[in-house]
Amino acid sequence: MSFEYSVTYSAENNYENPVENAYWQFLIIPENNDTQELISVEIKNSLEAKGGFSQNGFGFQTIRINTSERFQKINFSATFKLKKISFNPFGQIPIFDIPSNYELVKSLNFKVDHEPYLRETKYTALPAGSENLFVFDTSISIFENLQKLNKWIYLFIHFNTGVTHVNTLLEEIINNPEGVCQDFTHLFCALAKANNIPTRYVSGYLHQGNGYFGDSQMHAWAEAYIPQVGWIGFDPTNNLLVNDNHIKVAHGKDYNDCSPLKGVVYSQGANKTSHSVEVQAEQ
Repeated sequence: MSFEYSVTYSAENNYENPVENAYWQFLIIPENNDTQELISVEIKNSLEAKGGFSQNGFGFQTIRINTSERFQKINFSATFKLKKISFNPFGQIPIFDIPSNYELVKSLNFKVDHEPYLRETKYTALPAGSENLFVFDTSISIFENLQKLNKWIYLFIHFNTGVTHVNTLLEEIINNPEGVCQDFTHLFCALAKANNIPTRYVSGYLHQGNGYFGDSQMHAWAEAYIPQVGWIGFDPTNNLLVNDNHIKVAHGKDYNDCSPLKGVVYSQGANKTSHSVEVQAEQ
């Protein structure tokens, strides 16, 4: 079974003073993978500035726009149509060889092979004394422990918009456990890594209409590498395994690798950026 989705991403940038020149990179295009097929891409901006496609350092497709026209406001919109293939996240889970899997994740070869996603980053660094916030029970499988971690973070952090920002660190989240999907995801990545599990930050879209947290903006979740299985998606904001409602755009070590918009703007003074996302199931 498959589902067709239409995703519309909109952004508006306002500047206090005129902008003489600007370059933007959008990381917002759904990827093609085993569970989703990108059908079409439509991109517009209010200045009709020319754009093009490229790839970022992780191999994900980006949109680049450059304008030399003087302006103080610009709107962007992009619409993507894609087909999502239905899958059961529990369908690929085998009977685990529990002792050997824990031996494997502690081995030097495993750590070398997965070093980029075991590495601590600015946003996945645990403050001193918090490394044991969640310790794996080695009598049960890594997959079961990750499910328990997913639920633990869901209960630990209170979803609340406006209390954190893109530069919020885990020390603040642990001391005051409120935030949005990127905060849930950074903490999941940090605690999984503290238990020797390679974990990567994922950005994408979440199908609206299901009552999930985070479905009106770009969403974030984690993918953890599980021996005998591979990469499995966990959404701690909603205590879910990633499923048909999750539309992946990109992954990286943390939010900084997956920021939907980066740019260089030649201007002075303040600026304000807002964006919104709408995901619709096609009939």
